[in-house]
Amino acid sequence: MDNADNIRVDLLRAIAAAKNTSALEAVRISALGKKGLITMLMKSLAGLEPDERKSGGQKINTMKTEVCLALDERKSVLERDELDARLMAEKIDVSLPVRPRSEGSIHPISQVIEEITAIFCEMGFTVEEGPDIEEDWYNFTALNIPPEHPARQEHDTFYLPGEDKGHRKVLRTHTSPVQIHTMEDQEPPIRIIVPGRTYGCDYDATHSPMFHQVEGLVIDENTHMGHLKGCLIDFCRAMFQVDDLPVRFRPSYFPFTEPSAEVDIGCTRADGEFRIGYGDDWLEILGCGMVNPKVLENCGIDSATYQGFAFGMGVERIAMLKYGIPDLRTFFESDLRWLKHYGFSALDVPGMVGGLNR
Repeated sequence: MDNADNIRVDLLRAIAAAKNTSALEAVRISALGKKGLITMLMKSLAGLEPDERKSGGQKINTMKTEVCLALDERKSVLERDELDARLMAEKIDVSLPVRPRSEGSIHPISQVIEEITAIFCEMGFTVEEGPDIEEDWYNFTALNIPPEHPARQEHDTFYLPGEDKGHRKVLRTHTSPVQIHTMEDQEPPIRIIVPGRTYGCDYDATHSPMFHQVEGLVIDENTHMGHLKGCLIDFCRAMFQVDDLPVRFRPSYFPFTEPSAEVDIGCTRADGEFRIGYGDDWLEILGCGMVNPKVLENCGIDSATYQGFAFGMGVERIAMLKYGIPDLRTFFESDLRWLKHYGFSALDVPGMVGGLNR
């Protein structure tokens, strides 16, 4: 107990000399920790006589109170000084220009799919989706595509190893398998569109091994070729926003439709300028036809009672024509400069009331 005054003086001097809160915490532990100076003095009281213990305890408690107050006061001062120093280091020069903020945009493929969907949904179509990996039955056989057809060869199609119940797995070459699933699962009438990714073994300025399609299917008892023509003429004029857009149907062949046609729209390429809706030239944009009765029968639908039409288009081709994109490969190169130029605002939601795009 004789050195209590010296301990008090030393502790108060150490508290005053602490330069930061870390040093102050070290002083606190040296004084009040489990093996601190004041703690050890308190433990030494057990060996004193009762009178000495009482007076010694009062003296130590007074010292402890004084040290605690000094610690609290010094801590407040140091924390304020540290805050001031940090604020000075983190100050902002308000005269500097703001940092540029990068804003995302909607990819043209996503935008065009939304535009196509908006048009057909206004006509009463619903959207159906399906898996990218299909059995060759749904991708080829059910669609009346014969085994010797070039599209079923491995140089045109991505096949997966192995078989499932005798059917090979394939990355779908079109979204038509969803039509087959729908006709198997739903009773007519059916009116659907099917957007999605498709795959093929091509890669150049106008072809990609992964591309997007939107296909449509209508099945009921009374649908005929006139309905098909009216539907697609209205679609083309709404999509390209040309009210008097010339549209022609040119006879063609597809295994899954009979009769079949390719749809051309009027355009001009005069003087190195390409314009849709003007001139006497034509450009093919999609294929269509009346659903082949064999396809209906493959799906368990009575072809003597029901008939319908189907159509399909490439999303990238529509986007390239509508928005003047020259090379298909740029769609998938993840070039932010390209996306900034051709992308769309996230708030630019297509609709037949507010407009397909702004």
